[in-house]
Amino acid sequence: MSTADHLQSLHARGFTLLPGVLDAPGIATLRRLMNQLQPIHWDYTGLVDDHFKCVFNRGPEWLPYLDLPGVIELAEAALGEDCHVIGQTAWRCHPGFVGADLHLDHLVMELPESLLADPTFALPMQICTAHLYLDDIDADLCPTLVIPGSHRAGRRPRPGETDWRGTAAKPVLCKAGDVLMFRSELWHAGSRNRTLDRSRYLLQIHYGRRMVAQKFSPYLAFRFNAEVLAACTARQRRLLGDHQAAEYD
Repeated sequence: MSTADHLQSLHARGFTLLPGVLDAPGIATLRRLMNQLQPIHWDYTGLVDDHFKCVFNRGPEWLPYLDLPGVIELAEAALGEDCHVIGQTAWRCHPGFVGADLHLDHLVMELPESLLADPTFALPMQICTAHLYLDDIDADLCPTLVIPGSHRAGRRPRPGETDWRGTAAKPVLCKAGDVLMFRSELWHAGSRNRTLDRSRYLLQIHYGRRMVAQKFSPYLAFRFNAEVLAACTARQRRLLGDHQAAEYD
């Protein structure tokens, strides 16, 4: 599929799957980097999951994952050529992990479903998330669940709600190295790791429009790593917030 095809899927279904973004050596490299992570600030490691925020700032070796080929072109097509990264999180989800219930990540405003049902109306995207999977995801290895088209609901799922217009959440089964890109209004959920001996390795990259605030914890205490900034390409510097002056700067 072309970038235009993936963009159309984001508008029509709320998500799209980009196959083979990382090859086997790339997967092995990223798994090694994730295994070397140690918690700082708001990170945590636990019995069933490990969670590391802002991993782009750990060292220059993390920079290539900000603008992976195919993924960055789609992010820029969806959010504008001046989009930036608002977060990057590494997860390891171990046996016994329980994913989040049905939710959406961000809703700019509630809109009437009658408007969103109009096929001539294209709801602009504000935030998109890329899930880079480092394992073959089957039904037991905590697949991401999505409800196709639910970004047109115009609201958040209500407590206890498990479907939208009769469509229940469906698992995204994919291969190691694939990327699931979805928009922030899409209803989605996590799921359990039902395996006995496998952990799911996942890197999340969150992209936002220029005017969406960057979410770099621990916020006021956050400082860019000088080695990372020195190694950035021009595009990576922009993704980290080095923008041209605009109306609110």
